[in-house]
Amino acid sequence: MQQPINILERYWNYNSFKPMQEDIIQAVLDNEDVFALMPTGGGKSLCFQIPALIREGICIVISPLIALMKDQVQSLQSKGIKAMAITSGIAYTELDTLLDNCIYGNYKFLYLSPERLQQELVQDRIRQMNVNLIAVDEAHCISQWGNDFRPAYKNITLLRELQPRVNCIALTASATPTVLQDIIQELDGIDVKVFKQSFERKNLAYMTFETEDKHYKLEQILKKQDASAIVYVRNRKATVDLSRFLEGKGFSATFFHGGLSNKEKEEKLNLWMHNNKDIMVATNAFGMGIDKPDVKTVIHFNLPESLESYFQEAGRAGRDGNKAFAVLLKNASDKTLLKNQFLNVLPDVAFIKTVYRKLCNYFQISYGEGANTNHDFNFNAFCNTYKFNTLLAYNALQILDRTSVIALTKQFNKQTSLQFLVSDSQVFQYIEKHPETNSIIKALLRTYGGIFEHQTTINLVKMAEKTASTETVMLNILNQLHKDALIELHYATTDASITFIEPREDDKTINRIAQIIKQQNQLKHSQIESVLQYIENDTVCKSKQLLTYFGETHTKDCGICSVCIQRKPSNSKPDSKTIKNAIIRTLEEGDCSSRELTEQLPYAIEDISETLKVLLEYNIITITHTNTYKLAHI
Repeated sequence: MQQPINILERYWNYNSFKPMQEDIIQAVLDNEDVFALMPTGGGKSLCFQIPALIREGICIVISPLIALMKDQVQSLQSKGIKAMAITSGIAYTELDTLLDNCIYGNYKFLYLSPERLQQELVQDRIRQMNVNLIAVDEAHCISQWGNDFRPAYKNITLLRELQPRVNCIALTASATPTVLQDIIQELDGIDVKVFKQSFERKNLAYMTFETEDKHYKLEQILKKQDASAIVYVRNRKATVDLSRFLEGKGFSATFFHGGLSNKEKEEKLNLWMHNNKDIMVATNAFGMGIDKPDVKTVIHFNLPESLESYFQEAGRAGRDGNKAFAVLLKNASDKTLLKNQFLNVLPDVAFIKTVYRKLCNYFQISYGEGANTNHDFNFNAFCNTYKFNTLLAYNALQILDRTSVIALTKQFNKQTSLQFLVSDSQVFQYIEKHPETNSIIKALLRTYGGIFEHQTTINLVKMAEKTASTETVMLNILNQLHKDALIELHYATTDASITFIEPREDDKTINRIAQIIKQQNQLKHSQIESVLQYIENDTVCKSKQLLTYFGETHTKDCGICSVCIQRKPSNSKPDSKTIKNAIIRTLEEGDCSSRELTEQLPYAIEDISETLKVLLEYNIITITHTNTYKLAHI
């Protein structure tokens, strides 16, 4: 038998393990059932990949995240290791062939979504496989108190019945004590060996700053920490807007969100990974499976939806062991915004019943039918048809997807694309004859390089904005160009597909998951409350607060977070009189904005703001019509 260290060196080019990895691997090789709780960056995947490579046979990996499955499969394949992922949308005949390959083709890894375990064909083939290990990734999904609970994870116990002699390893990066116990119980393990790595990150300073001008504070932080950074924002539009803002301020930035094509994602990721761009502005779709050791700063421009997700995202800073910063910006409106985004759009049972019924009607599915049927789906058209709030409807569809009533697949590869078929001189001759096409054709040529050489994906919304027109006008002109053989046009009318997993039974279908819906809504409320308590508590060490949340009680103050720094005598606040005199001296030289005062004076923004309020109250200073401060007697 090969030694774990030899496998590590051969395939990953490392000559030593991270903490706990070797002990976990050995326990798996000793045929123990194992539970591993390791924070982001701890190297969880190697804990099942290495023992699976040492043993004869194939390892079955259960994961709920298609993107993460594909990333890991590609990574293994790039090392010459045979691996495959079976995701939704695969035809029955293809599925049959793929599963046969797992039995006879010397594959080492089969990645499956938990929903696949419900299929008889999959169960039958798994019985025939020489399975050497069962790995359950993102194991918190098995617990009803876990972040992103998925009832289909209960099927994992079926997998253990299909392969009763095979041991199991469950892994997660975030689990409270309640979730941890729930996972162990649900996995039906025998004398489970629990490996729990401390969540403490001694090199990571958790900072929370209150500021009314987040853009300015962001600039200050990024100027001070001139190194690789991630800025997390709330939505896709914000990634683009904030990235442009930073570029306009002289920073090197790009953006990332789930709506980009695979090619765009790869290009932007490569720019950032190779430090051609310092700053990645992203939604929480960014980060899974990405290991960039030299990230100096992770900044949350908006509040996170849970401390679990915050800890994972913040933990992407400082993986090289050097001091790093996890910064969270907050202001007075954030509490309302957080509740509006995550609590006010939680669909209740009655609304989910309505969405499900309308969805069945939309695709003309009769009562008792529809199981395993697949349909192209235009989400916006569906919402417009039934006058649904888009956020509420989307969250309802997500719940139906997580509870295996439907399978919702976003088809970002099905986008509008085109290629010019004639020379540029012929294009301009065409414009002369059809002047109504002028602005749109020129905008296409200036925006998309290579549009003469190959099919190029275009963003209709973006092009409509650029040309001050509408998507309808854009499409009419593109169809005209296609008809006149100027371009070859491929236009997608759908942005997703839906597979109905079970037959339509209306209220009966939703009643089966009603308790899950209520419980998950309750969990979301408690998670939001935990976030608000964290940002408002400026008396307890920030690291200590996070560690306590994850069940670590015997902890010390970190000494480097925003709370600890304020306590240090050397960093004690200057008295208000000192700040007042400094402001007055500065204003004697001329009027200043609060931003200019902050840049010129060596005091915290919060202290300057408080002192300005006092000076205004006592009429020592006044505000000018240009929103600057001046001495009242001048």
